[in-house]
Amino acid sequence: MPFDILLPSALFFLTAAAVILYPKLESKVKSILEEKKFSIRDVVVLVVVMGIAATVLVFIPGDAIRVLFLIFYSMMLFLSMYILLPKWYIGLLLPASFLVLYFVFWNALPTDIFVLIFMDVFASIFVVFASVYMGTLFSWETIAVFAGLLTVMDVIQVLVTGFMVESSLKLRDLKLPVMIFVPTFPYQSSGILLGLGDILLSSLLTIQTARKYGKKFGYISAAFIAAAFLIFEFLMFYYKSGAMPATVFIVCGWLVALGTRHIYNLVTAKKTVGEKQ
Repeated sequence: MPFDILLPSALFFLTAAAVILYPKLESKVKSILEEKKFSIRDVVVLVVVMGIAATVLVFIPGDAIRVLFLIFYSMMLFLSMYILLPKWYIGLLLPASFLVLYFVFWNALPTDIFVLIFMDVFASIFVVFASVYMGTLFSWETIAVFAGLLTVMDVIQVLVTGFMVESSLKLRDLKLPVMIFVPTFPYQSSGILLGLGDILLSSLLTIQTARKYGKKFGYISAAFIAAAFLIFEFLMFYYKSGAMPATVFIVCGWLVALGTRHIYNLVTAKKTVGEKQ
C-alpha cells in the first residue's frame, strides 16, 4: 500500500506561509482593493462561477486554456511581486522567469520530474499570494458560507459529474502550475495531486481563524487540517478508492480544530470557577 506524508506537509506549510505573509501585506492589498469585502451574495456567485469553470474546462481546447492561463497567471505573478517590491522592473522578473521556463524548458526536459518540480514551485507561489489577496475580501461569516458551498460543489463535481477530475487531469497534461504533485512511497509514477483550490480554501480558513483567535491558534488550525488530510488520505490508500473531494477533509479538520478549542475553553472555564469556589 502506498504511503504519503509529503502532501499533508505541503498543505500545512503553504497554509502557514499564507498566514505569515498576510499581516505583512494586508494594508497594501486593502489599499489596492479599496477595503472591499465579499457579501454572502458575492460568495454564492463565486462558488457558482467556480463550478461552471470546472465544467467548461473539460470542453475548451487545450491551446485556448494554455493561452488564457498564461496571460492571467503572468499578470498575477507581476502583481504579487509589485506589491511586495513596488518597482515595475522588479515585478516583471517573476512572470518573465515563469514564461521562459514554461516555453524553453518545460516542454524540452527529458524527464518529467523536473517539470513537476517547476510546477510545484510556481503553483506554491501563486496559491500563497492568491490566499493573501483573497483573505482581505472575506469575513468570518462569509468564509464559513464559502467553505460550505465550495464543499458541496466539490462533492458534486468530483463524485457525481466527475468534471473536476477531468479538468484537473487536462490542466496537468498541459503542464500548467495549478496543482501540487508529490510522489508516494513506494514510488509510483502517477504520484498524488492536490489542486490549488483546496490549498486556497485551507489558507483562507486559517487566515480568518488567525484573525479571530490569534496567530498561534491559526497554526494549530492548519495542523488540524493537515492531520485530517493525512488520515483521510491513508484511508483512501487503504480502501483503494478513487478521487475524493479534498475540501471535505479540509473543512473537517478545521471544524475539529474549532470544536477542540471550544471544549478546551469550557473545561478551563469550569476549572477556574471550581477553584474560585
